[in-house]
Amino acid sequence: MQITKFTDLSLRVLMYLTQEVGSSIVTINEIAQQFNVPRNHLIKVVTRLNKLKWVTATRGRSGGLRLGVQASELRLGNILRELENKTSLINCSEPPCVLSGQCNLKEILDHGLNSFYEEMNKYTLQGIVDAKTQQAVIKLHQRFVA
Repeated sequence: MQITKFTDLSLRVLMYLTQEVGSSIVTINEIAQQFNVPRNHLIKVVTRLNKLKWVTATRGRSGGLRLGVQASELRLGNILRELENKTSLINCSEPPCVLSGQCNLKEILDHGLNSFYEEMNKYTLQGIVDAKTQQAVIKLHQRFVA
């Protein structure tokens, strides 16, 4: 399974927000610059993360972004399931399959997808941002502020 660019960027935003460096406020412009992505695309990502309450966005001059929940509470499988919005890998009705109802493929693939999400739920956002990743994110923050 390959995740979408939207989900990839969402994960990067969440990882970036795990590290608060000093009193600096993380802005959409900062993240857009650091990850070299269009600001408009990032706004869509942050809007979705904000609706999910995973990110808190404050508007205005002193506004910015921060995690809306503890990184230890966000499970990778739940993040992927929500952002990918994939509950099935194939659709037997579109286009209609002549084997529909007589084949095990959909059931097996659905089981595999659910197993994937369960396996990914063994990891939290906090666990993803290990010491090496944590240091890289901190350097990005410092590079932007400098």
